[in-house]
Amino acid sequence: MTTDVNEQNFESEVVGATLPVLVDFSADWCAPCKALEPVLEDLSGEYGGRLRIVRLDIDKNPGIASTYGVRSLPTVMLFRDGGPASLRVGALAKSQLREMIEENL
Repeated sequence: MTTDVNEQNFESEVVGATLPVLVDFSADWCAPCKALEPVLEDLSGEYGGRLRIVRLDIDKNPGIASTYGVRSLPTVMLFRDGGPASLRVGALAKSQLREMIEENL
C-alpha cells in the first residue's frame, strides 16, 4: 500500500530509507496522477519487502518538489541509497513503471 509523505518526514521516509523508495509526485487536481494511483497500489503489493511506494502532494509540499526539480505531473522518482536514481514524467503504463523499478532493484 502506498503512503503519503510530507516535508516533515521526507528525510526519514525516503532519503534515509533502507529500501529503495518510489516517490509519486502528484496533486489532487491532476487527472493523470489519479489514473496512476491504482497502478502504483498494484506495484506496491508486487514489490512489498523490496521497495516502498509513497505519494507526495506537491501543492502541500512545494519545497521538496522544488528541491528535486519537479515541474510536470505526474513525476515518479525512484530513490536509492539516499538520492534519486531514476525519474519518469507523465502517465506511465504499469510495464514502464515495472521496468524502471527492475532496473534499480
